[in-house]
Amino acid sequence: MNRYELTHFKETLLNYSEPDLRYKCSPAIWSIGQMYDHIMLVPNEYLDEVDRCLQEDGQLGGEKTPFGEKLFREGGFPPIKIELPPEMNQPPNNTDTNEQLLGRMTTLISRMDALEARLGDATDDRKTFHGGFGWLNAREWFELVEMHTRHHRRQQQELEGWLTQKDL
Repeated sequence: MNRYELTHFKETLLNYSEPDLRYKCSPAIWSIGQMYDHIMLVPNEYLDEVDRCLQEDGQLGGEKTPFGEKLFREGGFPPIKIELPPEMNQPPNNTDTNEQLLGRMTTLISRMDALEARLGDATDDRKTFHGGFGWLNAREWFELVEMHTRHHRRQQQELEGWLTQKDL
């Protein structure tokens, strides 16, 4: 049984109809489908970095930024909305079906399983750079997947609230 935060999203995915996945209460707010796209794109980028560290394709040493230190000390993102700079803030895909999202999620969780099995071989001093958090090793990149995904639970609740209001 998977024990990742992503399993929550996989289990709740089928609660949404296709129109629910695409519903946007305003142009500036993501749909549930866009949130799902995002919580699969970003972890795949982080897992690419896990793999780079495991292949010793990073650098030796390097420190976290002050925000990175705080993030890992507290074990997660602060309970606020985080807005990326415009050049990094492209709207996620809003066209995938439940079936497509489920397939992508299953693949992502399998990838996490495979990389987690290799984390025992990781050295903590082999790191790659994250623009906001500084230099992270394989275990930290892997942990960041969970922190990022958990952070989006609040967004999921908010988007579900918009769906409820839509139907009134």
